[in-house]
Amino acid sequence: MACCSWKSSLNVFISVCLLLLLFSSMAPPVSPLQANTTRLRLRNYTRIKAHLRRLNKPSVKTIQSPDGDIIDCVPTHLQPAFDHPLLRGQKPLDPPERPRGHRHTNSMEESFQPWRYTGESCPEETIPIRRTREEDLLRASFVQRFGRKTLSRFRRDSQSGGHEHAVGYVSGDQYYGAKATLNVWAPKVTASSEFSLSQIWVISGSFGEDLNTIEAGWQISPELYGDDFPRFFTYWTTDEYQATGCYNLLCSGFIQTNSGIAIGAAIQPASTYDGGQFDISILIWKDPNHGNWWLEFGSGELVGYWPSLLFSHLADHAGMVQFGGEIVNTEPSGFHTSTEMGSGHLARGGFGRSSYFRNLQLVDWDNSLVPAAGIRLLADNPGCYDIVGGVNRVWGNYFYYGGPGRSMTCP
Repeated sequence: MACCSWKSSLNVFISVCLLLLLFSSMAPPVSPLQANTTRLRLRNYTRIKAHLRRLNKPSVKTIQSPDGDIIDCVPTHLQPAFDHPLLRGQKPLDPPERPRGHRHTNSMEESFQPWRYTGESCPEETIPIRRTREEDLLRASFVQRFGRKTLSRFRRDSQSGGHEHAVGYVSGDQYYGAKATLNVWAPKVTASSEFSLSQIWVISGSFGEDLNTIEAGWQISPELYGDDFPRFFTYWTTDEYQATGCYNLLCSGFIQTNSGIAIGAAIQPASTYDGGQFDISILIWKDPNHGNWWLEFGSGELVGYWPSLLFSHLADHAGMVQFGGEIVNTEPSGFHTSTEMGSGHLARGGFGRSSYFRNLQLVDWDNSLVPAAGIRLLADNPGCYDIVGGVNRVWGNYFYYGGPGRSMTCP
């Protein structure tokens, strides 16, 4: 009986093989080009799936945001930062001492991000992380560089790799942090590979391969996020955007401590022309006890910190601080881009029409907030995006900045 069963199975196997040979002979031949294309697609698909597994950590809760985002509540000790070889096994530190002169009110509205409109929140001991999806990686030029800025020479004093700036800056001293209030807009970004942002830069090192930066603000980036919403973001690098650092939590580095703010999630509302103005405050400062660089949003909401061990030059102090806007100009159709900076209007529009930074402050060696005196203003391409500054008793040091991009003054 066993012998008959074995022979029957063998006959079935032989029949299946014959059928496969028959069908393969009927199929059209595959060219070497088609075969190579298939192999490349399979390899890219495999890389995407592996990258998604690294980025999207196990969560205890998932929240569907009204704007389409998915927010995962990830246990604090499982966040991407602790994949870093120098951070494995660590836990987030307790809150540091705030700079002197800081007004800590904890009055930030919890509803400034749409994912909180649902009434849902992440439990204690977890952090909210915007989920990265397959379509996000497919928009990237290279999967390996997803979440990183394009490789280009960053220079404060000129246009660089299509990047154009309108900024106020200080340099030539030792800086231990910066604070400012900036209004949020939804500028038009005309090409998927371009972006428009407004942020604070904390910088050290030379404008070469060892540049260290810490950055935070709001941005619109269709390639990174797949939409045109202004979003709260962070960035860091230790080698001028070459191989280290990333946006938000898209690599190991920044340690988040806040369970109510999702870095990379949309900000609402945005300011409107001749209408309501919505602004946010950002503080970045170096903890004098442990040396880490902390990030605060609003009037006292700690978001997390960049460990000092990530950096070379910024492990000590910053040598420059910048405030302002930046866009990428890919020169579509051979003309300057129409991507807007800030409100999309030049600085002369003033309040309600132009974007602004106000109450510019620095953190000094004594961990004290002081007015940002001696601010210098720079617009790489003032016919496209300009900047005008001033000082008054309410706003302290401030400036208006921005522009429409391509126009009569920006061909």
